[in-house]
Amino acid sequence: MAHYRASESKREQFRRYLEKSGVLDAITSVLVALYEETDKPNNALDYIKLHLGASASEPEDAEALRMELADLQQKHNLLVEENKELRNKLMQFEQSPDDGATTME
Repeated sequence: MAHYRASESKREQFRRYLEKSGVLDAITSVLVALYEETDKPNNALDYIKLHLGASASEPEDAEALRMELADLQQKHNLLVEENKELRNKLMQFEQSPDDGATTME
């Protein structure tokens, strides 16, 4: 009987660990979402994997990707502005008559 209580204690510790880390809430919410689906997916395990992956914490490199995205957006904005300036200069050259050119009639 002592062996049963020891394993029960370990089970209870593990349950508290899962609860504290949010695993039980995540699994419960995915299972509830699957239950509420009107059109059940053919593969429930794939559904669970997909939705658990979506609700899991972000990958370790997410912050690096966010910083890279911000950097690229800034570069994009600078290039768009430069493009506008160059187009304006080009339009000025196209509209102004050539000073040194002579026309033959």
